[in-house]
Amino acid sequence: MRNELSHVDETGSVRMVDVGAKPPQRRRAVARAVVHMAPETAVRLRDLPKGDALTTAQLAGIMAAKRTSELIPLCHPLPLTHVEVDTNVLEDGVEIVASAETTARTGVEMEALTAASVAALTVYDMAKAVDKAMSFAVELVEKVKADVGSTKSPEEP
Repeated sequence: MRNELSHVDETGSVRMVDVGAKPPQRRRAVARAVVHMAPETAVRLRDLPKGDALTTAQLAGIMAAKRTSELIPLCHPLPLTHVEVDTNVLEDGVEIVASAETTARTGVEMEALTAASVAALTVYDMAKAVDKAMSFAVELVEKVKADVGSTKSPEEP
């Protein structure tokens, strides 16, 4: 099993993966978080005692994506070219979709997942005074890459 894990060497020690020999590629990842809450809370997300939870969550997600390598020990620092965090209020919660893009030697999925997670945590923090029963889940929705300069649609092999 150790040989199947990229961040574990043959002795079982953790390691940062050497991506130096890989060619830079255009990479994009999308993550989605859903914060479940009471319908009464969902309609108040822009007018909570702490302020506008949705705008604050968008900013928090973008800021978090840029600091992913400081939060996740074995992540490579990446030169992000674009980060976007969108929110959609649902009847019983909020959907957060975060995308991250780069041209680099390794993927950008941790940045998208971090953005969605921190945005969800921000909504939770801002609404916890009015709703103690919130919960959330985060998932990776898309991970694509393409050769630099390619005009084809990016696909994961």
